[in-house]
Amino acid sequence: MTEDVKINRGLKGVYFERSGVSHIDGRAGELLYRGYTIHDLAENASFEEVCWLLIHGELPTKAELERFDAELRSHRAVPDAVLSVIDTVKDGHPMDVLRTAVSAMAALDADSQDASEDGFLRNGIKLTAQVPTLIAAHEALRNGRDPVAPDDTLSHAGNWLKMLKGETPSAEATALADVDFVLHAEHGANASTFAARVTVGTEANLHGAMVTALSTLAGPAHGGAAEDVMKMVKEIGSPENAARYVKEKRAAKVPVTGFGHRVYRAEDPRARHMREGVRKLGEEMGAPEWYEILQGVVEAMKPYARHGLNVNVDFYSGVIYQLHGIPMDLYVPIFAIGRMPGWLVQCLEQRRSNILIRPLTLYNGPEKRDWVPLEDR
Repeated sequence: MTEDVKINRGLKGVYFERSGVSHIDGRAGELLYRGYTIHDLAENASFEEVCWLLIHGELPTKAELERFDAELRSHRAVPDAVLSVIDTVKDGHPMDVLRTAVSAMAALDADSQDASEDGFLRNGIKLTAQVPTLIAAHEALRNGRDPVAPDDTLSHAGNWLKMLKGETPSAEATALADVDFVLHAEHGANASTFAARVTVGTEANLHGAMVTALSTLAGPAHGGAAEDVMKMVKEIGSPENAARYVKEKRAAKVPVTGFGHRVYRAEDPRARHMREGVRKLGEEMGAPEWYEILQGVVEAMKPYARHGLNVNVDFYSGVIYQLHGIPMDLYVPIFAIGRMPGWLVQCLEQRRSNILIRPLTLYNGPEKRDWVPLEDR
């Protein structure tokens, strides 16, 4: 029954839709959001500006940014009933807790069922504001502390760090978290985004699509690289061990975490901005060896760059979180904070020209055969 058709496993190289949100040139190592390079955005834009840009297609005016920022700040609080749900499941993995909390938000907010374009936009902005609160509340509750209330005097990144750590962060720490969110805000038809679009294709609501996206992001092949890099750094221990570590991994044909990407053949363009953040933060906190270990690995991996094994953004993210004293199981939830606007706008695109996403699998099982009665088997 098999046919002579080409199978694109993992849908690799398959275009399933048009999108005006982000452009990735894997060979050149280029990433654009709505036509703006990731370098210009990482160096000049706030996360709030990038959210507006992704959603509306243009950079905001001062008045537009002020209104949007005020709207985000107004939605940070979450219902006490959701905090009770988080407390009930607080011993679970943070991604499981976050997914459960977003589901609870859907069940407790009648507006979540509004699958119109306005409903998508309204609920997406609310969830973008609330996800940091959900994650920080869980971190507090699982450690026997009361959640820190949102501070509407702080930016999205600054408020997140205050809720997480219980103190107002420095300007430098806030700026680095802001850049991290900008770099992770959108990245085309990656696994979680595609999964969210599949959900929207069934005419489900936005909360359902976000739960799908979070479930997909939780897989270690998608969102877990930053955590794995930190484990690698601890295993290496000191800069002088980096070359030997890489040699042993390559000899055993084991991938070196943080290198290679499904799309990029050149260096991930986001990586350079996190690299400088690791260097500065390590020096400020008296732990420059973390950066030196990473750079030792980069140097040892240079001979493999021609094979497309270049450093990616997650190579540096985990060490930044570690320097902040953030538990490793929160690395993927932090990724989700940054990716919220990207998921939202991709879901909006899917809704505007919706079609049920229904690919085919080529059957390679037994040929047609006769039924055998139970007593004759």
